[in-house]
Amino acid sequence: MILVFLGMGSLMSLKSSDNVIVSSKEQSWVDSVMTTLTPEQRIGQLFMVAAYSNKNEKHFREIDTLVSRYNIGGVMFMQGGPLRQAKLTNRFQSRAKVPMLVAMDAEWGLGMRLDSTMQFARQMTLGAMNDEKYVYLMGREIALKMKRLGVNVSFSPVLDVNVNPNNPVIGNRSFGETKEEVTRRGIAYIRGLQDHGVVAVAKHFPGHGDTDVDSHHALPVVNHDMKRLTEVELYPFHKSFEAGVMGVMVAHLYMPKIDSTKNLATTLSKPLVTGLLQEKMKYKGLVFTDALNMKGVSKYYKPGEVDLKALMAGNDVLLFPEDVPAAVKKIKGAIAAGQIAQEEVDQHVRKILHTKYWAGLNSPKPVALNNLAEDITRPVSQVVQEQIYDNAVTVVQNKSSILPFLTLDTLSIASVAVGVTEVNKFQETLGYYAPVNKFAISDRFAPDSAFARIIPKLKDNNVVVVSIHNMNSTAAKDFGIGLGTRAFIQYLQERTNKKVIVAVMGNPYSLKFFEKADWLLCGYEDNPVAQALVPQVMFGARPANGKLPVTASAKFKVGTGVVTGTLGRLKYGVPESVGMDSKVLAQIDNVAREAIAYAATPGAQVMVVKDGTVIFNKSYGHYTYDKTKPVTNSTVYDVASITKVAATLQAIMFLKDQGKVDLNAKVSTYLPELKGTNKQNIVLRDVLAHQAGLQAGLPAWQNTLKSIETKKLFYASRQNDIYTNEVVPGFYSIKSMEDSLWTWTMKSRMLPPRKDGKGYDYKYSDLDFYVLKRLAERMLNQPLDEFMDQNFYAPLGLSTMTYKPLLKHTQDVIAPTEDDKYFRHNLLWGSVHDQGAAMMGGVAGHAGLFSNANDLAILMQMNLQNGSYGGHKYFNTEVVAEFSKKQFKNSRRGLGWDKPDPESGGPTSSMASLSTFGHTGFTGTGAWVDPENNLIYIFLSNRVYPDAGNNKLVTYNIRTRIHDVIYKAIIPKT
Repeated sequence: MILVFLGMGSLMSLKSSDNVIVSSKEQSWVDSVMTTLTPEQRIGQLFMVAAYSNKNEKHFREIDTLVSRYNIGGVMFMQGGPLRQAKLTNRFQSRAKVPMLVAMDAEWGLGMRLDSTMQFARQMTLGAMNDEKYVYLMGREIALKMKRLGVNVSFSPVLDVNVNPNNPVIGNRSFGETKEEVTRRGIAYIRGLQDHGVVAVAKHFPGHGDTDVDSHHALPVVNHDMKRLTEVELYPFHKSFEAGVMGVMVAHLYMPKIDSTKNLATTLSKPLVTGLLQEKMKYKGLVFTDALNMKGVSKYYKPGEVDLKALMAGNDVLLFPEDVPAAVKKIKGAIAAGQIAQEEVDQHVRKILHTKYWAGLNSPKPVALNNLAEDITRPVSQVVQEQIYDNAVTVVQNKSSILPFLTLDTLSIASVAVGVTEVNKFQETLGYYAPVNKFAISDRFAPDSAFARIIPKLKDNNVVVVSIHNMNSTAAKDFGIGLGTRAFIQYLQERTNKKVIVAVMGNPYSLKFFEKADWLLCGYEDNPVAQALVPQVMFGARPANGKLPVTASAKFKVGTGVVTGTLGRLKYGVPESVGMDSKVLAQIDNVAREAIAYAATPGAQVMVVKDGTVIFNKSYGHYTYDKTKPVTNSTVYDVASITKVAATLQAIMFLKDQGKVDLNAKVSTYLPELKGTNKQNIVLRDVLAHQAGLQAGLPAWQNTLKSIETKKLFYASRQNDIYTNEVVPGFYSIKSMEDSLWTWTMKSRMLPPRKDGKGYDYKYSDLDFYVLKRLAERMLNQPLDEFMDQNFYAPLGLSTMTYKPLLKHTQDVIAPTEDDKYFRHNLLWGSVHDQGAAMMGGVAGHAGLFSNANDLAILMQMNLQNGSYGGHKYFNTEVVAEFSKKQFKNSRRGLGWDKPDPESGGPTSSMASLSTFGHTGFTGTGAWVDPENNLIYIFLSNRVYPDAGNNKLVTYNIRTRIHDVIYKAIIPKT
């Protein structure tokens, strides 16, 4: 009862001379099956036919017949869908006398053949990585999905060394042009498959990498001798045999120096299949033909005849036969005529049966249909997919180390995407990092005139990113890159002083067209994952570690690749990559939709950042309840009191960081006009903590409307030198309005002091931030909005965060707030909701800021990183930690920051750590940072539309419940 494994799961041969011992149980099963099979049924075991789950019942019945009447040994599923394929697998297996091998040609995953399933990377993308562990992981994921579908054979990996750039059929299906790298990655792929129960089939023996003809259409000629083949093409196969690959597929090639028989493909050549592969190279595993319907063989031999020749050459499995009945008849005739012995057929069948035993077909089970889609949509697969493309991105040229972009406030970036529509992941991701002027030319072969129309629109941009999409892999067709695209890039490089960044989202051989590029990247493939990762490398959110797996030109040789570092900017990835459960996070959808269904808000944005990675970024609902305009991730919201921490507090922390303010000093030290008032002794720390005795607010706007005379004094319907502040379009306040508000603030009564005489109790107050804005502007000698834009928002690359958004954005990207029927008598759309901020023209210390979730998350991430972001230090001391910690026993507050309430949970989830800090806003917003869990949560809405009296967001506890979901999604560390 001894079971010996050669390598990993090596196929158990039957010849005693092979010195391979199998378990008695396995041998007994194989022997018992053989005794039940007639000679004709044994012949049937040699065939593996093609099945399509997207075809009709007629096709299915044809397969039924082949299974039941001819006892075929296997099926290879081609196009279709996972559930349909699973049902057919059960159907066919139920009719099989001997359980069948089920195979798929799925080199880059189920998505290569099946709808509604994911694709992994092509092998050339894998070749660009510096670590083959991700190849193993990809093999594992593919194997687990295959096993769940009842598939036990994978026609992968491709071990062809692609030394011919003009190869029309292998190309990006190869790991590259270096035999050692092809081997390392190929073995990793094999192990990933076979360690998880799927037979790997290495292909296309003896090597299809140096051909210029597609064997699907004709017979390629390879004139290499054995010396060259041994040195290059055979090397990966030899090493894979040593590693225990269980199957090998023989290619349709004409190799006259191995077998000079005219028009005889290697698949049909006994000197190659038997002589070279099995005798000289001593391969004992299962030998598959390539598809026998391909023109490389079918052009020269009729159905049946080609199958017999393949069998006589030494192949075990006859793949994709065109006519099984004819082939069976032909093989029976050959046995009767003594051309091939029954014992030889039996030997092939025994090898097939041993493989079936290894695959568990000695005790077959039907494919479970319940939860099939869920099971093959493994979230961890998305992590592996992301890791592969992440590690593959290659910076080919990087003059003066411009990449990654560092000083964003000195750059004016334009993006021209060729081969895609205006909505694409590449440009969307670019826009997460900086304001980008975006253009898209969907036609890859657009004429020069299409590009000429764009050139004048780039005049104000000093950086132009040209990304090339929707390419093909055919060298003869220039990889799908039009002359107009190349001319446009050349014009920008030679006729302008712009920095031109070229991003090739496709075949690396195409890089030969861009030798003059000073900044050049290769993303290898053009799918949403790759499109999202290349911009992240450009901005230093992720490093570039990839190397070219092939030589594109004399300048861009194999191994070329500039390593770039990271700058601490936000990444965008999948939840499981940072230990979050995507299925749990999906519950956010339910809470957000509930809020909209119950009219708590017409729309919302939700963003979650974990460990510096945005792992949830979704928008819900519409701008208004009439549902005319949907909210997108670009929609800009009035963040209300989040302004306190996203603007004013940043300025105060900056001053503290610079040593220009003392938190324990009296505010009158910096604002002398407070001396002699009831506020002359208030302390800066108390003001920041909302316990300086200031009132919550003042009825300022009401006082300005007490009479027609006062209204005329303070407001006008036209803007001029006296009435400069836009309250809303068509309604302007007097230039001195802010001074008036400041005077009223200074004169306002104080709250009663504590009974113990130790200062004041906590009282949340907007007036605190009237004071703090005044202090900041005095010390900075600059308006708050200008200071924040110059020192924070622009350097951070924030494209939406701003005061007075209508000066930067069109109204259609801004969500409206209240239909104000008591002060401004207007729908507030792009104008600040807060009355006091509106009176000052939209810039206040307590309100006035607008943003989308992404920009707010960036600002919060900078604070989480204690002022470090994008390679720049906004704070040099531990000022954020100082301001964000709880200050007084009688209040949950930090300095400016709100915090959880240890008793009731307060405005956060009860699961938030006590180190959490952030703020909420009256319009229905929230931003929370949890340093202990390295977590950020952003919620933006316009719950005040159309009426600020709508409190359902609080009533239904929407923001906090979403926060709860986020904490529940954290996967416990084991």
